[in-house]
Amino acid sequence: MAADLQEKTDRYHDLLAEALDEVTVAPPEDTPMGEAALDCLEMAASYLDDGEHFREEDDLVNALAAFSYGHAWLDAGARVGLFDVPREGHLFTI
Repeated sequence: MAADLQEKTDRYHDLLAEALDEVTVAPPEDTPMGEAALDCLEMAASYLDDGEHFREEDDLVNALAAFSYGHAWLDAGARVGLFDVPREGHLFTI
């Protein structure tokens, strides 16, 4: 069971890190929608940092949760048009 949690935590970390690298803000950044996109990016990056901290502390449950929440911010932003994202592949559910 612990090995499964470790593998899943590592996989979700990599998914979030890769998604953060691929996402770009769609609306102009000096508009309300652009500001919302930047807020979502900041939240996703913060959850990545938090998850890495939890993982270093061997708290895999909270690390996995943080990585999952971080990716959810990006996925939601992509669905409502805040981000331009790859439409093919495994990173986003659009």
